Amino acid sequence: MRIAIVGAGIVGLAAAHALLDKGHEVTLVDPGNNQQRPTEGNAGWIAHMDVMPLASPKAWRHLPRWMMDPLGPLTIRPSYLPALAPWLVRFVLASSPARIKSSIAAIRSLNAQALPSWKERLSSLGLEGHLRERGILSVWRDRDHFLQAQDIIARQRDFGIPLDVLGPRELADLEPALHNIEAAVLYTEGCHVSDPALLAADLLRLAVERGAARIEGKALSVQPSSDAVHVHTDGAVKDVAADRVLLSAGVWSRALARQLGDTIPLDTERGYNATYAKGVFGLNRPVMFEGEGFVASPLDTGDRVGGAVEFAGTQAPPNHERTSAMITRLKRFLPHLDAEQPARRWMGFRPSIPDSLPVIGPSSRDGRVIYAFGHGHHGLTQAAITSRLVRELVEGAPASLDLKPFSAQRF
Repeated sequence: MRIAIVGAGIVGLAAAHALLDKGHEVTLVDPGNNQQRPTEGNAGWIAHMDVMPLASPKAWRHLPRWMMDPLGPLTIRPSYLPALAPWLVRFVLASSPARIKSSIAAIRSLNAQALPSWKERLSSLGLEGHLRERGILSVWRDRDHFLQAQDIIARQRDFGIPLDVLGPRELADLEPALHNIEAAVLYTEGCHVSDPALLAADLLRLAVERGAARIEGKALSVQPSSDAVHVHTDGAVKDVAADRVLLSAGVWSRALARQLGDTIPLDTERGYNATYAKGVFGLNRPVMFEGEGFVASPLDTGDRVGGAVEFAGTQAPPNHERTSAMITRLKRFLPHLDAEQPARRWMGFRPSIPDSLPVIGPSSRDGRVIYAFGHGHHGLTQAAITSRLVRELVEGAPASLDLKPFSAQRF
């Protein structure tokens, strides 16, 4: 079949390869040079051990403290609050114990197959060299907060996720650069990639080498007709006709889905980061600073600190005072860090849905249009397993996972 994929971020690229595997004719429709999509600057984690939705007791515990700080881990620009209000209502509703339980089960169903799916995909393309299997570390500077996290740790153990609780000496042996840590957990099977942008560049290059076409342009509409589905763009090619269309354009998917009869509560968590020269942090593996709202990653292209959540839409300019505040907090744990060293600063748009579950499945108006967007913090993690589900939907094959929790119609 002729498949048009709207969006060439990590999810769209993984899907392109899954469809090329089956001999389909793939066309990627993407504006190109979109530096604010998460693929260009995220932390690079394949965080399959993460099973908690954003609407979780952990987030609510920290929320009052975070909201008191305008440069803290989570903030809402006052001018954006009216537009965000419907999303916030759904976020509160997604925080009930029953909803959290169902969200955890759905996230786990994807994440349990996330790493094997990535290993299979990277191996098939000769890209195994992008994977860094060094584990991922979670650390706490407040022991009480660590004790409050025991229910999450117990749940992860119940899921069979390998983890080691580390004492001070074990932590010092693993990460001597870290200071002011009261507790730590090592997720031994956690891993990251060389750099998400480098991985995406290789996936795009190989997709084209395998026969995929690439059309530069923003998708303005997706319009089904009797004999095809048409993607209209603002590029040189105005109309792309396809047998199936995959919509995987991150936060920019919302407007296109609305044209197809689906009102998705999709908003953007604006994330910030700074990337220093490689080795500046002195870390051997990625670190999650629990309760602080940021992470650190030793990527091949440099040491990156990133995170935070800002709700301000896609039009407001970046506020890199937030980045500076994050770097200041990082120095509590890495006191040797010279914050004045040159660093590349970035802000990007995570496509966020209140229940932390992506939309994967057909549109309401026409089953020939398939959605795969809204992965939030798990875009890289879940891209490969999502691509398999997309292929099954395109070909009408039985789904290997229960897709009901991810339906666009659940709203």
